[in-house]
Amino acid sequence: MKKFLADSKMFEFDKFYRECQKNKQPFVKAKKNPVDDNYLIQIDVATSYKKIHLKTQKKIRLLFENETTFLKGNKLESVFKGSNINEETAWFDGVLPKRLDLFCETLFDLCNE
Repeated sequence: MKKFLADSKMFEFDKFYRECQKNKQPFVKAKKNPVDDNYLIQIDVATSYKKIHLKTQKKIRLLFENETTFLKGNKLESVFKGSNINEETAWFDGVLPKRLDLFCETLFDLCNE
């Protein structure tokens, strides 16, 4: 099973969500912002019947901080639009297309530990 779904129609996201539920895996989706072609990444662990524990939340925050640092280091601060994490969901707005796969797979792996 794939770890995330990107740039799909709503019915494809719904189908993937149900597939994640069936396999008890986190649901990760990536949607391209049509204004700047960068990505909003969202993860929902309800499909895995788990919570994002504090230890994992810290690792995800570090992933988010590293991505923000990368953007700042490359003078791309305007790409970053925000992020948030709690025990059920997390999102990060501002992932570059070339970094999409690694970011989403890392996020999935962290929530599937």
